[in-house]
Amino acid sequence: MIDATLVLSGYLQGVFPMADHDGTIYWYEPDPRAIIPIHSYKPAKSLRPVLNKGIFEIRLNTAFEDVIRQCSLPRSEEDGVWISEEIIQVYLDLHDYGFAHSIEAWHNGELAGGLYGVALGKVFFGESMFYKVPNASKVAFHYLIERLKERDFQLLDTQFINDNVLRYGAIEIPKEDFLEQLERNVSLDQLFYP
Repeated sequence: MIDATLVLSGYLQGVFPMADHDGTIYWYEPDPRAIIPIHSYKPAKSLRPVLNKGIFEIRLNTAFEDVIRQCSLPRSEEDGVWISEEIIQVYLDLHDYGFAHSIEAWHNGELAGGLYGVALGKVFFGESMFYKVPNASKVAFHYLIERLKERDFQLLDTQFINDNVLRYGAIEIPKEDFLEQLERNVSLDQLFYP
């Protein structure tokens, strides 16, 4: 059984929970750790016209539960699900306490895509993203980066390297380096929102 306090304590130490296919919660501390350098991020050239046209309306924290539930759905038949109902409930509590946030891309009044994560001090722990309309999650991510820059965030954790985070410029660093950066920048101060 996990709760919001336990998960916050884990983040402060560089560990995070994920559910197995049977719902069992395991704690992870990858080495190396994947991060996205905030200040060197540049949107893909193909995304610039989408940003310029203003196709999506960006909102923060207006549909957190919808975002996390969309993220919990399998992407394909082969894809596993690591966001269990227990995980969802914990992150809903973290959202209520002001630590978990959603960045949402809306199109024609409908939630088209988005992402969620946890902000502690100057660290944002990215958890998951989804889209229903092409480019929606990419635009939400772009606005996440813009907000992190505005608020002087120093670390964007993406946990594991995969094709999805590689497209945003993710790199791997040794766990020891990650923990040093974490210690310098993490706190229970809430700077992300409002």
